[in-house]
Amino acid sequence: MHKAEAPAEPLIIDDDEPPSSRLAIDTLYPAPPAGQPAIQLTRPVFILPARKTSSLRYPKLSPETKAFQKQFFPGSTARDWHDWQWQVRHRIHTYDRLHQILPLGPDECLADHAVQLPLSITPYYAGLIPKDVPDHPLRRCVVPTAGEWVKMPCESDDPLGEDHQSPVPGLVHRYPDRVLFLLTDFCSTYCRYCTRSRVVGHGGIRASRARWEKAIAYIAANANVRDVLLSGGDPLTLSDDRLEWVLSKLRQIPHVEIIRIGTKVPAVLPQRITPKLVKMLKKYHPLWLSLHFTHPDECTPDTRAACALLADAGIPLGSQTVLLKGINDSVPVMTQLMHGLMKMRVRPYYLYQCDPITGSGHFRTAIAQGLEIIRGMRGFTTGYAVPTYVVDAPGGGGKIPLMPDYGGSHTNDNLVLTNYENRSFTYPDPMPVQG
Repeated sequence: MHKAEAPAEPLIIDDDEPPSSRLAIDTLYPAPPAGQPAIQLTRPVFILPARKTSSLRYPKLSPETKAFQKQFFPGSTARDWHDWQWQVRHRIHTYDRLHQILPLGPDECLADHAVQLPLSITPYYAGLIPKDVPDHPLRRCVVPTAGEWVKMPCESDDPLGEDHQSPVPGLVHRYPDRVLFLLTDFCSTYCRYCTRSRVVGHGGIRASRARWEKAIAYIAANANVRDVLLSGGDPLTLSDDRLEWVLSKLRQIPHVEIIRIGTKVPAVLPQRITPKLVKMLKKYHPLWLSLHFTHPDECTPDTRAACALLADAGIPLGSQTVLLKGINDSVPVMTQLMHGLMKMRVRPYYLYQCDPITGSGHFRTAIAQGLEIIRGMRGFTTGYAVPTYVVDAPGGGGKIPLMPDYGGSHTNDNLVLTNYENRSFTYPDPMPVQG
């Protein structure tokens, strides 16, 4: 067995507490000024007892989750399970522990723990993986396999060239009017196809105020930057106070119009989306969240509750999905995922071709497969449910959209088009007369 991953820094904030009846009475009937008689209540004041926080925020634990928790986390309570910090502290990050929960096959291991993306899975997400299905899609997303050892000639550690477009540590400036600001390299659950596996989980991008200040100073000095995407790692693994410090500093920059947060928390750690967090985020509108989803099995009642809290706060939610071989590379699975997202008020945004990072060959599909999925969705379901299929061009070329070819021949007067049913139609489009 491999050595255990060093534990992450403790993530400690005050938990949300429901208001008390005593507080309600004190608010309705404050103490009188000195020297004046107290208000006498002529009849009882009935204050409804505060609801338990867990019943407000999360569905009841399913029988399957209760059994999983009892077997692998004995002594823990439902309150523990709904505590995001408990989830982070008890994440599975050693092979001994993972093997207790999911019996590992001969190819499920790491070659070099020191240089490869570490192992980390929240108890919540591990509980979604059936232990008797070795090729389950969620399992393949988070359990390392020997395929990560194989480096193909087309692959590299930094295929998107982010390191060459980074004017200050942890900030990437590729497009004219927006920047990528990496707040931390920590995620509660590591996806095995992560584009930033070269840095994520290794402590190279520390969540330090000194580094953040340099990035914020760069943004403030570049008036063309109107959009800041906070990513990492996962920004929502930071405490509310630390995240708010960054948001407040960005909101003080006049030319920063939009702030976006990229996160997979609603899918792997939905307990993190607390009323306290959402109340804080609301203060920094216009604020958008880009949520990473991979498979329909991630659309659970807990995730629906988390997305509902965010959407009810007026935060627009978009999804980003990576096309992965044997996981979501079919029309039925992708359509089911996008329908599930829409029901959670998450707008499908991007479908990414898997980046050619080192050791990702077993995840990548052919481009033709991605185009076939888009063709199989366009017209057969609502347009809102069809994401934009993109390739993030190696070398820092940015996102390039790809679409099936619905165009045909062009006569002098008409453009011949093919619809989703493969039927031909003409649209009047006279060609300019050459003078």
